[in-house]
Amino acid sequence: MNQQQILDELLALLENNGVELRSESMGGGGGGLCTIKGKRIFFTDTQAITAEIAHLCALAVDKIVDIDKIYIKPEVRQFIENITNADEKQ
Repeated sequence: MNQQQILDELLALLENNGVELRSESMGGGGGGLCTIKGKRIFFTDTQAITAEIAHLCALAVDKIVDIDKIYIKPEVRQFIENITNADEKQ
């Protein structure tokens, strides 16, 4: 599974859990999760590379979705766990 496929799966997880997805040009920062007027929105920076967006998306999924209670493709689950474990060590 390549990074674009992983990103697509992560975005679908967010969307299926009530997060609105938006794509905006933000200068390559990657985007991220925020709450506006009580609504959760994940912004995807159209100028960012796929790896950067996937990283931010995995962190958002970790906050929104209880991945232990749903089926997630093994490659996607491993990606989320790798990102969140690395983030916790920083």
